[in-house]
Amino acid sequence: MENGSVPKESVKHLTIELPTQFETITLTDETGNFQHDIPEEVTVKHEKKTRSTPALLSKYFVALRPWSFAASLTPVALGSCLAYKDVGTFSFVIFLTTCLTALSVHAAGNLVNTYFDYVKGIDSKKSDDRTLVDQLLHPNDVATMGGIFYFFGCIGFALLTVISPAKMEHLALIYFGGLSSSFLYTGGLGLKYIALGDLVIFMTFGPVTVLFAYLSQGGVLSWTPLLYALPLALNTAAILHSNNTRDMITDKEAGIVTLAILIGETASALVFELLLFAPFVIFIVYGCHYCKWFLLPVPVVALAFNIEREFRQGQRQKVPSKVAKLNLHMGLLYVGACFLTPASSLPRFL
Repeated sequence: MENGSVPKESVKHLTIELPTQFETITLTDETGNFQHDIPEEVTVKHEKKTRSTPALLSKYFVALRPWSFAASLTPVALGSCLAYKDVGTFSFVIFLTTCLTALSVHAAGNLVNTYFDYVKGIDSKKSDDRTLVDQLLHPNDVATMGGIFYFFGCIGFALLTVISPAKMEHLALIYFGGLSSSFLYTGGLGLKYIALGDLVIFMTFGPVTVLFAYLSQGGVLSWTPLLYALPLALNTAAILHSNNTRDMITDKEAGIVTLAILIGETASALVFELLLFAPFVIFIVYGCHYCKWFLLPVPVVALAFNIEREFRQGQRQKVPSKVAKLNLHMGLLYVGACFLTPASSLPRFL
């Protein structure tokens, strides 16, 4: 016996234990000594790599990017409030169903975005969304979960066709238009990759969602909600534009084209400032010409100035999530202003 090893003929059974991470293989005999030669009979003990349910759920939660959900909730709240002011009735069940439907489609769109950005090689270690880059989840897991959320959204739509006073064909037109936009943003045509992403986000999280909520609650189509959707649409577009401006270099290396890449650094900064501050200009105009309650969201502009300063100084990593928080605060105060304003004083299309 040399170097502490056991002669081959003395070892009739050997256990191989594979750790859960599959990093090393240890061969030992019953005495605990290391053996180089494989004996006549080998038993492999394999512990399956398992993922605890809480840890897995937390990874999915991060992949959903919940900080962006304000972009769906505030338009639904605004559209429902406007319907209440016009019709005079409000159904909490319809409101809740509309919220869940919009959030489901939004969540599915986020997952589709994560999947296609990874498949096309756009996401990297420097990206904001590193769910697949860091292998927190498998691509198939993300794609499957995206399909599940689209399914939930369709269930919500089907329920709305039953409980909402709106016509099914009107609801279907707006709902499937929004669903298609959420998928085509990165899937299919990949509108994000051909400099049309800003327009898609502006329309989807502004006019489309506000009108869908208004129709679901009030039961009638109207041009008026489109007028009110403008401040929210501008602010939501600011979220995307700040993200694209921050990622200009990596996006260009990946071979895609965004509005920020087309117009350059200086013009992108000006566009971001316009998208960020224009909603507050609209509130001031409404407050001066229609009702003082529309000035309610204006103090939130202090947060916008802080965000603009960070953006200008190049500290852009957390700017998109901060604009999303601004969207929530501004949106809730905006909905409150519309609720407090007498119906006769609300702006209308002529």
